[in-house]
Amino acid sequence: MSYSGGRHARKQSQGPKRTDSLADNHNDFSAHVLEKRHSLASDFWNFLRDNKKWWLLPIVVVFLLVGGLLIVGGTAAAPFIYTLF
Repeated sequence: MSYSGGRHARKQSQGPKRTDSLADNHNDFSAHVLEKRHSLASDFWNFLRDNKKWWLLPIVVVFLLVGGLLIVGGTAAAPFIYTLF
């Protein structure tokens, strides 16, 4: 007597069906490449806004100010900076 399935027969897994082709993937990639690129500042602003990480903003501002002072400190404007402190 052979078992032909019935109520408890196992179904063969076919896996996910692929409906996209290589051309579709190429078109998606091309469309993504042609999109307008965001700047680092706008990406960072969107990150702060979306994730509500507002505590990072004062840290970044202080880093930018210190970096600006270091850059300007090596120029001819250095004597004017020293008078501020």
